[in-house]
Amino acid sequence: MNRVNIVSFGYGHAPAPQADITIDTRRHLRNPHHNPAMRQLTGLDPAVRRHVLDTTGARCLIRHTAVCATDLLNGLPRSPVLVVTIAIGCVGGRHRSVDRTT
Repeated sequence: MNRVNIVSFGYGHAPAPQADITIDTRRHLRNPHHNPAMRQLTGLDPAVRRHVLDTTGARCLIRHTAVCATDLLNGLPRSPVLVVTIAIGCVGGRHRSVDRTT
């Protein structure tokens, strides 16, 4: 079965993990940390999510990443388990590259 694995991380904590596609959001998506009202929130909070997704080009970045991952899955040799890993990083890993598993 083919699948896409999405990993989030903070560049301020460690180097980027090994991935097929790495997206550095530090320069391209607005940072909610700069807004004192959002500083203690996470990317799981609706206000932070809207703030980030309202950045010009954010939704386009998501669409293009999905297309790229699909192209990798379809273009690589078939195997029983084929995983494409996408790593998404920001400075702290709290707002723009939030980990949904915590």
